[in-house]
Amino acid sequence: MEFMAWFTHKYVMHGFLWSLHKDHHHKDHDSWWERNDLFFIFYAVVSMTCIMTSSPDYFWIGKPIGFGILAYGIAYFIVHDIFIHQRFKFFRKANNKYAKAVRRAHKMHHKHLGKDKGENFGMLIVPLKYFK
Repeated sequence: MEFMAWFTHKYVMHGFLWSLHKDHHHKDHDSWWERNDLFFIFYAVVSMTCIMTSSPDYFWIGKPIGFGILAYGIAYFIVHDIFIHQRFKFFRKANNKYAKAVRRAHKMHHKHLGKDKGENFGMLIVPLKYFK
């Protein structure tokens, strides 16, 4: 899932659907809701559809795909929305090396306000340079 998230973030969100993602990098509104949140809804629908249409006879892989997307969505919500961006005020005191590296890498990603010249498109796998 991390590779798929990286690929989608780099080539879809910072590509042809930048119009939905850009308010996550550059706040152009006063709302708690972001257009970027539509991606969360899209993947929730894909996950539910895969789980509900899964069948041992014709679409056995639906459940593993659906639950994989669900697990990554939960991780995204906890790590990205709660831990990194503090949309909800939990996990504010996490201060280990991995937590600091995740925050540093994401901060470097958000340093670029435009869709080009970005870096660190993943979330859970952090380049070693951010652990220093």
